[in-house]
Amino acid sequence: MSPAGIFLKKAEKYRASAEYGRAVELYKKALESFKRDNNFTGILDCHLAIADTLRAMGEFTIAKTYYKQGLEIAEVLEDKASEADALAGTGLCDRALGSWRAALLQIREAHKIYQSPGDKKGIAFSLWAEAGTYRIKGDIKKALRTFHSALKKFKGIKDRAGIGYSYCGLGGCSRIAERFRDSEKYYTMANKNFKELKDTFGLAYSYCGLGNARRMNNDHKKALEFFNKASSLYKKIGDRVSYAYTLWSMGTTYKILGKLEKAAGKFKEAEILFRKTKDPRGEIYCMLGMGELEYLRGRTEKAKRAFLKSLKCADFYGFGVEKGYVEGLFRALETGKGFPVNLP
Repeated sequence: MSPAGIFLKKAEKYRASAEYGRAVELYKKALESFKRDNNFTGILDCHLAIADTLRAMGEFTIAKTYYKQGLEIAEVLEDKASEADALAGTGLCDRALGSWRAALLQIREAHKIYQSPGDKKGIAFSLWAEAGTYRIKGDIKKALRTFHSALKKFKGIKDRAGIGYSYCGLGGCSRIAERFRDSEKYYTMANKNFKELKDTFGLAYSYCGLGNARRMNNDHKKALEFFNKASSLYKKIGDRVSYAYTLWSMGTTYKILGKLEKAAGKFKEAEILFRKTKDPRGEIYCMLGMGELEYLRGRTEKAKRAFLKSLKCADFYGFGVEKGYVEGLFRALETGKGFPVNLP
């Protein structure tokens, strides 16, 4: 086996065990080895593997750079499958960075490419990615329909990981639609799948979803147990973004319980991470949480300023769900009723 092949094999092993940081290091060593050998197929594979792993860590800006470089190489090599993978990956990064419109264009383009040779897994993946983008846009009905389409495709090819992530998507959208029992049902099925697959990221994702479902059903003790499980796994993976969303969920739970100092600590920690990773949607959630705390402490004007800043941000990025939340908080502020708010 060539030196590059050895590095790749080791990288895949670390990636499979969710040791993403070490996997990236080894992929980069393989990349350098392929460059020395002028092996452009190997160079392309490494770019996409590095990008996929960085995306799983929440490092969307850096991942996007690798996807773009991979796309250029794929176009030169006329490798349509890799071209579609790079487009879909870039779209997912754009979505996470707040540009859901750009994300939809790239994911749909990837879907067209996958359809040409009848790449069933690619088609299912692009549908899943498209569904998540509709959720960010705020079109929950379309998101639910598209997640169901992705689920059907993944079931057709018996892709258990894809099935699990589709359940997670359905769980999240069901929660936003205030179908909390459905949300818990989907996350429970996903969690079972990921346990059997020993998928660390999937487990963390489903634990956080289960925590939010329990939070919405006022089972705060169990919610915090699930959030602690999720945060522990996200820390192990090195996914700062997902960890930050879990912190926000914990902060919201503490806020509902009246533990305002604990809530503030979680919101502040999450906000720092969202700023570092350039996640505008996460920043909005933290601004809303901190604004509520200001109101609960009797500082109405500070709360109003926080909500106004959140509204401008949600408007700018076109986040439909989050804009609705801000408008609801403004109504609560006007009436003085409904606080604290348990946002889905």
